[in-house]
Amino acid sequence: MTYKISRHAQIEMERRQISLSSVESVLDNPQQIIIEREGRKVYQSKVDFGNGKIFLLRIIVADDIDPKVVITVYRTSKIEKYWRES
Repeated sequence: MTYKISRHAQIEMERRQISLSSVESVLDNPQQIIIEREGRKVYQSKVDFGNGKIFLLRIIVADDIDPKVVITVYRTSKIEKYWRES
């Protein structure tokens, strides 16, 4: 997928200590893609950040433009709140 990372997303990745490689991994192979609203999708995967605890890495993407833009990135322990069962 061709995308750009917004300045806001870059700042949040640094602040939240989320690596570019983690973001790229989820964008390239997400466990789920959820339609947030028109023009916005959430790419998300369950990720171990190295301490043995699994977090949900969520990447909000504006996909109605080319190239797509990563709006923000965050991780959460509230997996059940955001995970969609098929």
